[in-house]
Amino acid sequence: MVTATASPRLPEWLRKGRTHFESVHLLKRDLRGRNLHTVCESARCPNIHECFHRSAATFMILGNLCTRGCTFCSVPKANPKKTEMPIDPREPEHVAEMAAEMNLRYVVITSVNRDDLWDGGSTHFAETVRQVRKALPQARVEVLTPDFLGDEASVARVLDAGPHVFNHNMETAPRLYRKVRPQANYQQSLDVLRFAKKYRPDVMTKSGFMVGLGETPDEVHQLLRDLRAHDADVATIGQYLQPTRRNMAVKEFVTPEQFDAYRDFGLSIGFSMVFSGPLVRSSYMADVVHEQAQGTDQVAEQVTEQ
Repeated sequence: MVTATASPRLPEWLRKGRTHFESVHLLKRDLRGRNLHTVCESARCPNIHECFHRSAATFMILGNLCTRGCTFCSVPKANPKKTEMPIDPREPEHVAEMAAEMNLRYVVITSVNRDDLWDGGSTHFAETVRQVRKALPQARVEVLTPDFLGDEASVARVLDAGPHVFNHNMETAPRLYRKVRPQANYQQSLDVLRFAKKYRPDVMTKSGFMVGLGETPDEVHQLLRDLRAHDADVATIGQYLQPTRRNMAVKEFVTPEQFDAYRDFGLSIGFSMVFSGPLVRSSYMADVVHEQAQGTDQVAEQVTEQ
């Protein structure tokens, strides 16, 4: 358990008004009706009102309880030895139904970590991708996966289901892993990305991380270099915001100018796309990021209030 202190006062560039309450309410109602979860809600994303209004959501499968204790994350935690953590066998079907009802052209699927399962939940993950592709054959599907404890067979199982984008987040610089991601391994996450590209060269690889956790600009540059060296095509960079008082505090609010500098550095070392801004999240505007990453020398604009 992290003994968190209060984060510094929120700067003006991070103050985002909350509107579209009816859109949020209606989508939440429909999701609960199918016993579905979104990372937008569980991780307390600051963009939830905007995304729900534009009928965009990142489906979070394998339940709403995570077996890891990452200190930045507000997704509920559970010890599988003490808590019953069943998987809804109809969840893949329900995700596909909901995506079709929303008429999505781009679907993002993520999950909690399920280290208690023999395959890390990859079989269930793959079936969800297949069901979505069957229900929406014209849609693009992005998966945002856990590391599956580095098991290549599990990564391959998800890729065999046919996603268009494989996303796995690094989250932070290696020096901070023990504090931020105590049950994860920096090199293991890099190896997951490299294997994904080697196994399916036609699939776009993507990774995201947060700043404001105490990292230095040099560490951010090295993280970007490591991602490129392990065949990541796209990087997303956003400001860490303390979701609850139980989570670790923000060390620094990074300026929009520094986000621009990180973007420019990433592009200079060969990323096809770097989406960098205070309110950027790994799956935020994922459809736009995908489209621009496929273009030539295209860069996403700085995120602004919608």
